[in-house]
Amino acid sequence: MITNKTQLDGDTSKSMNSYLAPLVQQIQPSGIRKFFDLAAGSKDIISLGVGEPDFKTPWHVREACVYSLERGFTGYTSNAGMPELREGIANYLHTRFGVEYDPANQIIATVGGSEAIDLALRALIAPGDEILIPEPCYISYSPITAIGGGIPVGVETFGENNFKITAEALEAKITPRSKILILCYPSNPTGAIMSREDWEPIAKVVVKHDLIVISDEIYAELTYGSNHVSFASLPGMIDRTILVSGFSKAFAMTGWRMGYACGHPDLIAAMLKIHQYTVMCAPSMGQVAALEALTNGMEEKDRMADSYNQRRRLIVKGLRDAGLECHEPQGAFYAFPSVQRTGLTSDQFAQRLLLEYKVAAVPGSVFGLGGEGYLRCSYATSVSQLNEAVDRIGTFVAQLERERLE
Repeated sequence: MITNKTQLDGDTSKSMNSYLAPLVQQIQPSGIRKFFDLAAGSKDIISLGVGEPDFKTPWHVREACVYSLERGFTGYTSNAGMPELREGIANYLHTRFGVEYDPANQIIATVGGSEAIDLALRALIAPGDEILIPEPCYISYSPITAIGGGIPVGVETFGENNFKITAEALEAKITPRSKILILCYPSNPTGAIMSREDWEPIAKVVVKHDLIVISDEIYAELTYGSNHVSFASLPGMIDRTILVSGFSKAFAMTGWRMGYACGHPDLIAAMLKIHQYTVMCAPSMGQVAALEALTNGMEEKDRMADSYNQRRRLIVKGLRDAGLECHEPQGAFYAFPSVQRTGLTSDQFAQRLLLEYKVAAVPGSVFGLGGEGYLRCSYATSVSQLNEAVDRIGTFVAQLERERLE
């Protein structure tokens, strides 16, 4: 046992890293965080990088939390979450997306959607299992898979198909070790959505190969022109699917860390066992706020979605006018323009845009297969900031064109 620095320094051949679990050593730091460290301390930067609403949590939601604290509601809740919250989640999902869950044993309140994904993967993965992940995608799926001993397998999606996963691409990556399919639609980073017609061939592949699905539907309320279709709503999919969602995006509650998972009672029971031993329960005051958002927050949710839709149209037009190809995102709050015509890699483009023009966006390469050559731009910021950002991007693209011709 190392008890002091002298003892530690006595063995010069051994570093503290050698004590770390090999799987953790192999995980690369977040590509997003690494990039934004470059922006630390810089002034006058317009950020299109943060995947977070620019709205404050609605006042009545905050007020409900404050009132609960004043009443002394500060203890543990049930491990699975307050019964009233689970009932509220069940009613909401049935009303909005046509999926039916028993709040008594099919729903668990979690510390954000991230914990729900972690619990699902830890409950399901045996060492060597392959986890199918459509890419480009949210950056956490692969590291969490690897920590659990699983093998992440990327399934590439393409801009010419609006970044939708296809049955053919999925079939091509399936092996006898394939066990889980992770889905994230509406998509971070591409803004892609899947219709019922898009989902039906995927559901057939899931049944054919006996897969379990983890469907991350955190952006379900942020679709434009059509309603979100939950994968769990397809025939035969509700028992095969762990539906993950939360309050961060649609209700502007990122810092509250409130999420939930829904699924077959056996799967939820397994996740609940891990949850009991790790975090005990989601924060009680956060659960009160989440219930208030579900009960009385739908009008604010819709107003925020309408604002994102206005900005979506603005940024897509601005990026196209700047000379970048940009498919039209139908969900979430991200545009994903191509920077391939500039001759720069995603990372080169993002770094120069930040250092020379003070606009922060995320290189598409950090999101896995198919991300290279693209840039993730969040439009969850003010219209004035978006206008200035696309003006700067347009000036930068024009400068690159001049450099190319010199």
